[in-house]
Amino acid sequence: MKKLILLILGIMACGGLSAQTQIADYKPGVTSDGAVYFLPKTAVKFTFLVEKTAYTPGDFAAYAQRYMRMKDVPQEPSTQYRILHIKQTPIAVPDTTKKYAIRFDARTVAANVALSEDGCLLAINTEPSTVLKPEPFKPVPKPKRVNPRQLMNQDILSAGSTAKMAQLTAQEIYDLRENRNLLIKGQADNMPKDGEQLRLMLNQIDAQDEALTSLFKGIYECDTIEHELVICPDGSFDRQLLFRLSQVNGLVDTDDLSGEPFYVSVENMHSVPEPVEDEKAAKARKKQYEAGVYVNVPGKMRVTLFQGVNVLQTSEQPAAQFGNVELLSGDLFNKRYTTHLWLNTMTGAVERLEAEQPK
Repeated sequence: MKKLILLILGIMACGGLSAQTQIADYKPGVTSDGAVYFLPKTAVKFTFLVEKTAYTPGDFAAYAQRYMRMKDVPQEPSTQYRILHIKQTPIAVPDTTKKYAIRFDARTVAANVALSEDGCLLAINTEPSTVLKPEPFKPVPKPKRVNPRQLMNQDILSAGSTAKMAQLTAQEIYDLRENRNLLIKGQADNMPKDGEQLRLMLNQIDAQDEALTSLFKGIYECDTIEHELVICPDGSFDRQLLFRLSQVNGLVDTDDLSGEPFYVSVENMHSVPEPVEDEKAAKARKKQYEAGVYVNVPGKMRVTLFQGVNVLQTSEQPAAQFGNVELLSGDLFNKRYTTHLWLNTMTGAVERLEAEQPK
C-alpha cells in the first residue's frame, strides 16, 4: 500500500480556486502536477485442484493372481488426472481506460491518499479497508512408505527365481495375517502387557503387510496440484475455451484435442442503467478539467463454467466494468470539512464517506 501525502481537491470558499481531476496519460503515483490513479475492473480467478494418481506395478504383479488371489492387477505403469474442486474468485485489476489525475497546488487542503501497489485509488484521508488474503494451498504431506525389500528374510532374498521369491513373500504375508488374528483373539504366545502395546504391535504388522502386499498389487501415489487461470471480461461472451484437461497428460494446451474442454461464459446482467446525458451534460463531461474524485458504480455479471456441454457451476458477482463512473464533487473536500472516503478495494465503489466539520 502506498500512501501519498498530497494537497488535493480544495475548493476555496472565496476565490473559486479548485483542485482539478483529469484523465491523463501518466503512470499511477505522484507526478509534478499531483497524483494519478486508476479505478479497478473485475477479473475472475479460477482456482482448480487437479489430482494426479500415478500407478507403479509391483515386482511380483505377474504372480498376484497365483499366490495372492488378486484379480485384474495392472501390469503396466499408468497416470490419471481428475479435477477435485473448482473455485471462482473475483479480483481487482487496474482499468487502464479509467485513469485520472488529481491536480493540486499549495493553496489547497492537505489530504492523505492511499493507492494500491498497482495504482488503484483506495482511500482519502483515512486508512484503506483491510483485505484478507486467502491462505496459500498446501498439499497434505505424504506418509513415509516402508521399503518392502527391507522386510524380506534370508530365504526370500536367496531364492533362485522371481516366482520363488513371490511364493515365499506371499507365505510371509499370510504368516503376518495369522499372527495378527492370534493377537486380536488373545491367543498369541507373547501377548502384550496393555492395550497401548497391543495397538503398536498391530500397527507394525499392518505396515509390514501393506509393504509386502504392494509387491503384488503395486503402489498408487496421489499428488494434488493447484492451477490458477484469470479472465478479465470487457463485455459479454458465450462459451469461450478456458482450458483442456487430459486424463492421461493433465492440463494441456487449448489446441490439444486429447484434453476435455472446459468453457466459460460471461453475461452482463445490466443491473445498472445506462447513463443518459443531455447536451449540456455531454459538454460538461468533455471538459478537460473537472473538480472532484471519480468512483465506480459497479454492475453485475454472471459467470458460467461448462465441462463440455454440461454446466459445472454458475456465480454472480459485482463487476466494475459493467457499471458506470460517477464524479464526487470537490465540494466534499474543501477547507470547511475533513472528508474521509473509503472505496471498495474490489470494485472501486464508495464503501463509506464521512465528513467532519472542523471546530
